[in-house]
Amino acid sequence: MKRIILLVLLTISYSLFAQTGSVSGTITSQGNSVPGVTVGIAALAEYTAADESGNYSIANLPYGNYEITFSFLGYKTEKKRITVNSPQPVVLNITLQEDEMALDEVVITGTMKEVSRSESPIPVEIVTAKLFKKNPTATLFEAVGMVNGVQPQLNCNVCNTGDIHINGMEGPYTLILIDGMPIVSALSTVYGLNGIPNSMVDRIEVVKGPASSLYGSEAMGGTINVITKNPDKAPVFSADSFLTSWGELNVDAAGKFTIGKATSLLGINYFNYNSRIDNNGDNFTDLTLQNRISVFNKWAFEREGNRAASLAARYVYEDRWGGEMQWDKQWRGSDSIYGESIYTSRVELIGLYELPLPEKIYTQFSYNWHDQNSWYGNTPYMATQQVAFVQTYWDKTLGEKHSLLVGASFRYTKYDDNTPATASTDGTANRPAETPLPGLFVQDEWKLNEKHKLLGGYRFDYDENHGGVHSPRVAYKFSPNTNNTVRASFGTGFRVVNLFTEDHAALTGAREVVIAEALKPERSYNGNLNYVLKIPAENYALNLDFTGFYSYFTNKIVGDFDTDPDKIIYDNLRGHAISQGISVNADATFSFPLKIMAGVTWMDVFQMEENETGSLQRIQQLHAPKWSGNFIATYTLPNDYSIDVTGNWFGPMRLPILPNDYRPEYSPWFAIANVQFTKKFSSGIEIYTGMKNIFDFVPKDPIIRPFDPFDKYTDDPVNNPNGYTFDPSYNYASLQGRRVYVGMRYNLF
Repeated sequence: MKRIILLVLLTISYSLFAQTGSVSGTITSQGNSVPGVTVGIAALAEYTAADESGNYSIANLPYGNYEITFSFLGYKTEKKRITVNSPQPVVLNITLQEDEMALDEVVITGTMKEVSRSESPIPVEIVTAKLFKKNPTATLFEAVGMVNGVQPQLNCNVCNTGDIHINGMEGPYTLILIDGMPIVSALSTVYGLNGIPNSMVDRIEVVKGPASSLYGSEAMGGTINVITKNPDKAPVFSADSFLTSWGELNVDAAGKFTIGKATSLLGINYFNYNSRIDNNGDNFTDLTLQNRISVFNKWAFEREGNRAASLAARYVYEDRWGGEMQWDKQWRGSDSIYGESIYTSRVELIGLYELPLPEKIYTQFSYNWHDQNSWYGNTPYMATQQVAFVQTYWDKTLGEKHSLLVGASFRYTKYDDNTPATASTDGTANRPAETPLPGLFVQDEWKLNEKHKLLGGYRFDYDENHGGVHSPRVAYKFSPNTNNTVRASFGTGFRVVNLFTEDHAALTGAREVVIAEALKPERSYNGNLNYVLKIPAENYALNLDFTGFYSYFTNKIVGDFDTDPDKIIYDNLRGHAISQGISVNADATFSFPLKIMAGVTWMDVFQMEENETGSLQRIQQLHAPKWSGNFIATYTLPNDYSIDVTGNWFGPMRLPILPNDYRPEYSPWFAIANVQFTKKFSSGIEIYTGMKNIFDFVPKDPIIRPFDPFDKYTDDPVNNPNGYTFDPSYNYASLQGRRVYVGMRYNLF
């Protein structure tokens, strides 16, 4: 009898202990259901995803108190506490708020107006501050490589300077903006992105293809716009610092304060690398030694009627050098020990002011002064460039369907250096290059109905050498529903070439600059077709973005150094260039805490140039791989731990080789992969550690004849039968191998 009673009591106890409940509800945003939202209880490792109607349910929950999390790409994460104490389901309906820091945030670059990314008729790709924290870098030059089809390209294995390629086109064809202002001049493409404190950056917007109808010269291959934070919305204090096993130290900090009706955000970036590492044994530094300080200050002013007004300034100083391991500054400019030493000073000023008028009329201005003091071995290059820019535009809504933009701009560039390029023909006087460039533009965004939108734009610029330049653009967007969007665009781009900043490395004291004819501005004609597909499912949400692009370039200006050894003869290319390809981007959010973003690009970039017989000859573009891609994967663990895997991969790209070069003309397939582990604390502190270039990939034979950098012994038919000369330009990836890093960041709101 006692055994029976005991068995009954055990059965009742087990039944009570095993009692479970459930939670269910509906997830909406602005009155619409949100499918695919990840719903999770981390303490139980229970995850699910909302269905197509935004409904979710988690069953078999043991009695207790739990924190339930709702997260989805494009929305702010919500966390709620629930108590499960009966078999009756807990009903919890959630309203999600759109996340301003998400990939569907407001964008500006495509149309010069604030518009939701999904509503923009121009495709815009974004790198947010949240994204580039997954692979922390010391410069934005590296960070933009997280965008599929954008390639930060190092052009020299000694000084590590480079440019940014979009869809395979060289750096001069990419327009770099900061807060919409073209202050990154041709002389300083890389330096303009170095030293912008990451704590000051809200996001980076990338538009592929010509945008000259809005931005004028240089916007031929694409546009990169660095948007800095609004001081009103920035944290009170933020800091981020990391140290690598190679000895790289990066410190990034920003704080805001208020004086009267003005709010200021002050950011400082300091980067130092002072380790002489030569892992490939060629007696040259594998990575340029650098010491850089950058100070950025942005002010936002509160005005009547909520009118916009802001002012920002930045100062950058950098001392960098690369060369033979035994080099130091006493050898700067000598022909005994080879080094490439660059001192850079840079000042920038940016302003925005909305006029106190009933209409929305804005004035923007910028100014930058860039001084470069460089020695490449025993060859000096001393240059100064100033760029002043001002524009005024009227943002006008006409009825419910038309959004008009009308404006005028003026850019003035002054450039001077120590080469014959800025000297008079007889070399007796200095003649700095001065380039004024006024322009007018108009744009109309026409909402035909809820599904169709049409954008038309036109710009007229006048150059004193080229005359009038016309740049039209048209774009069309069709969205039959929220899950399908088609965009098509056609536009033109142009570039008023400053001859004196294009080939400075080749300019020596013995050459006379000759312009063979009245040079025409370089032109491009571009067509893009973009399709975005959103696939909500029970266990995942998948977004796919397909883009086909085609650009045709004419009048490319090239310098002829071969016809006459005493002259540089500039002329327009007798032929044309083409950049064409397809890119695919995908991002997926799963019911378990995994998010993946990946992209792949196929492109074919080449030029057709007349050869000696007058026939067109196909020449493949340097440093333009036919295949490339990127990937970002994040897995969130319980207790605010996360793992990020990021990287880029590249197919073979054509490289600059010497006559009879023993090195292959095309690079191998390779990938640069990184991994990071992060722990977040409730106090606002994050600690992270990781490894970069985990496969330890570095190029082979990057420098020919590193033992004779001044070419003193090239005339030696026995030891140098092929007549090789010192050449450090055979570059397709960084020489920096695997390294470990550890860092900490903090945000106080």
